[in-house]
Amino acid sequence: MIYQSLEDETAHRTVKELDPDQQPREKAEKYGCGVLSVPELWALVLRTGLTGVPITELCRNLMKENDNSLHRLERRTRQELRGIKGIGPTKSVQVEAVMELIKRYCEEDIPLDTPITGSNHIFNRMKLKIGNLDHEEVWVLLLNRRNQVVKEICLTVGTSVASLFDVKKVIKYALLENAEGVILCHNHPSGGIEPSPQDRQITKELKNACDLMKLRMLDHLIVTSTRFFSFHDNGIL
Repeated sequence: MIYQSLEDETAHRTVKELDPDQQPREKAEKYGCGVLSVPELWALVLRTGLTGVPITELCRNLMKENDNSLHRLERRTRQELRGIKGIGPTKSVQVEAVMELIKRYCEEDIPLDTPITGSNHIFNRMKLKIGNLDHEEVWVLLLNRRNQVVKEICLTVGTSVASLFDVKKVIKYALLENAEGVILCHNHPSGGIEPSPQDRQITKELKNACDLMKLRMLDHLIVTSTRFFSFHDNGIL
């Protein structure tokens, strides 16, 4: 005997027709949001479905289209989100806003003035910003003599690391902020962390420029959402 799931029973009913314990808002009020599934949480945020398609079903489809992964959902562009049935201009921006709130919530645990003591600290700071992007970004962290970050600057967006990387720009920012140390970071959207010849070349160029200007180049990190490569830890700096 094949057991019919509750989801099968309710898939083609409107939210108002569901048992109160299966309605996201009512469930949340009665038991707390912790009992809700991810699609049900999205239903609370997005609120309205389509004619004949309740919001709970729409949100199940939203997650199904993204392999039930919030990480995969975060990588969707606005245009890709709007290609999912029922996700129009308003809902796509709402999804983006929730994902941004998640990142900012996590960033509150890493105050800007927390001293950088190792590559893992850099990774924890930068993975939220660039680890799960679908395009490359290059960032520089400027540090004071206590290894506290005084400024984070995005140098390039959506291009290869080598194509638009400007050593002079990094040095200029460092001098303007009276920085003592420099850390370079960029992401690999592919998920790989092995440095390319170009990655090694720009690291060498920036290290030489920092030495010339009496600045400390502490590290260069290649970041993904789950792991990283540290030039310092691997003896390249």
